[in-house]
Amino acid sequence: MEISSKENTHFFSNNTILPVDRSSFKSESSASKEKQSCCGGIKIFLGALSFVYFAKALSGSYLKSTITQIERRFDIPSSLVGVIDGSFEIGNLLIIILVSYFGAKLHRPRIIGAGCLIMSAGTFLIAMPQFFMGRYRYERFPSTINSTVSLSPCLQDKSQTQLSALEKSQPKINAGCEKEAGSSMWIYVLLGNLLRGIGETPIQPLGIAYIDDYAVEENAALYIGCVQTVAIIGPIFGFLLGSLCAKLYVDIGFVDLDSVTISPKDVQWVGAWWLGYLIAGVISILAGIPFWFLPRHLPKPESRKDSSTSSEHSKFIIEENKDQSTSSWQQAKLAEMAKDFLPSLKNLFGNPVYILYLCASIIQFNSLIGMVTYKPKYIEQQYGQTSSKTNFVIGLINIPAVAFGIFSGGLIMKRFGVGVLGAAKLSLGSSFFGYLLLLSLFAMGCENSEVAGLTVSYHGTKPMSDHEQALFSECNSGCSCSRNDWDPICGENGVPYVSACLAGCRASNGTGKNTVFFNCSCVGTFETSQSSSAVVGLCQKGNECPKMFLYFLVISVITSYTLSVGGTPGYILLLRCIKPHLKSFALGIYTLAIRVLAGIPAPVYFGVAIDTTCLKWGSKRCGGRGACRLYDSSALRYVYLGLTLVLGTVSIFFSVAVLWVLRKRSSAQDETLSASGERGACGTKSRKDNFVNSDQLIQSTYWPEKETRL
Repeated sequence: MEISSKENTHFFSNNTILPVDRSSFKSESSASKEKQSCCGGIKIFLGALSFVYFAKALSGSYLKSTITQIERRFDIPSSLVGVIDGSFEIGNLLIIILVSYFGAKLHRPRIIGAGCLIMSAGTFLIAMPQFFMGRYRYERFPSTINSTVSLSPCLQDKSQTQLSALEKSQPKINAGCEKEAGSSMWIYVLLGNLLRGIGETPIQPLGIAYIDDYAVEENAALYIGCVQTVAIIGPIFGFLLGSLCAKLYVDIGFVDLDSVTISPKDVQWVGAWWLGYLIAGVISILAGIPFWFLPRHLPKPESRKDSSTSSEHSKFIIEENKDQSTSSWQQAKLAEMAKDFLPSLKNLFGNPVYILYLCASIIQFNSLIGMVTYKPKYIEQQYGQTSSKTNFVIGLINIPAVAFGIFSGGLIMKRFGVGVLGAAKLSLGSSFFGYLLLLSLFAMGCENSEVAGLTVSYHGTKPMSDHEQALFSECNSGCSCSRNDWDPICGENGVPYVSACLAGCRASNGTGKNTVFFNCSCVGTFETSQSSSAVVGLCQKGNECPKMFLYFLVISVITSYTLSVGGTPGYILLLRCIKPHLKSFALGIYTLAIRVLAGIPAPVYFGVAIDTTCLKWGSKRCGGRGACRLYDSSALRYVYLGLTLVLGTVSIFFSVAVLWVLRKRSSAQDETLSASGERGACGTKSRKDNFVNSDQLIQSTYWPEKETRL
């Protein structure tokens, strides 16, 4: 298309000055001001929207980084944490249709600003339980806490003094129970995440549509690509923020940190999880401020004022006279829209490539969402790493690998001119090799911690089948111990014990983290034991575990990159196999299906499966099961990686079916294809029809939720 010299002034810099006569000076000046206003306004909106994408990606990834912290703080199982994680998708689905439909009729920037306020309110609500549920209480024997009452770990003599001390504390415990029984504070975390989902809803549809409406057509795809690129940075900062907060004790600023007897390596440690939500909430508020000052409409670029309706335009919108184009959607007949809805739906679901790819995506996203949600927990439990180090590694290594993989996928398609059939092959190959690499992680695990009474007997042999019954032995038979306690100590024989009482310890020296237990009868009976003393905390994992962790990191990064390479080709495949007037509808169905059938259920059933590998459950002060304290490392590895791999394998079978259908169509069309060709048909192998150009490649980076999903 040829562009006049006057139109060129609207595409290039304002510094380009063309000679004009005085009669046209005023018109040229006003046009220049209009163009300047347009470009300035859209760039301000672009910057504000990029910051919002960063804010929502940061808060979403920070939630992933605090999964284990929330589980321990509220004493809830992994399955319930999965429900909390999925509540974001539920909130998003509640109003996405209303926002998408009515949002275009209202002031879009202000709706986005209101969404930011709701998102920040939800983020603050998540942090609120910290200020109302009292201080965090972990299980510790009184002698390890700065206390005026000194008790022997093994209450074998049951003296009157000890009984009186216990009885005196009983009313306080009961009073605390009455308070705790009436408060399930995790509900506020769930509601806060639900609000986050509601507030995030208008950002993507209204923000992207606003850019597409008022940006120069040649720049629209570039602007959208910039927004998505900035959004990838959000999870990096989210996990790094999670790493920083996990180092700080949960009640920092409220208690004397010298009195804290646990360290970040302890399974009962809870970091300052709430602090990051306050920071994320403030960032969300700041991100929403510019939208309250942006106009409802911007001047349209000169090049788009007379442009015809795009091929992407939905046939649900009735075309009117150009003079009435701004209100044409208001005159669309509801009856005609309803009449076209069912045929369009039938047409969409009658497309075998679309249906097969949709099934493959749903199952693969189930695999990826479950894997990403519980990856921090897996690293902590399998390799004995702290929450802080785990989040740091994920944020600094895994997320950049995903971003580089997505970019590489688009670059490969552009460099080699990959068509639809090639995109299907690239997507399938990416999934196949990614899950093949994942298979190698089965060999990169650590052995179970040798906890006496749980994973080994008190004599160093294999444990009994009933772990609870194995906690009691002859060496601690004279002690009054509770099987529900979890106050681990490490014997000098290198074996951890559930508590000092179950280790048969009869004396202690020191306070806090420096407490040393003596005369521990069970430590002395262990076959490798030469001493009967012990210290507070679990023992270090074997020497091989740190090496296995390094191998895991290397394979994990390569796997993340490999799986991400197929993201862009897969999305191009989805777009090119749908008739142009059904693309928006197809993408809406695709996003809805991923959220409902993957985003909500995957964290829940992954959590339920992980709960089955628990060896030792914590107990709440008022009775009942709390959070898991110790997992069976081998069982956790097989459940976590096995479930991910099984789902991924099933998705590969659907991807193979997609490729088979495309090949079948391609062979049939090679025989009957006319000279004119049919560029709308999916799977055409025509040399002229590669379906890929630079503009489409930039648009392909618009992969819904890729910044939070991977």
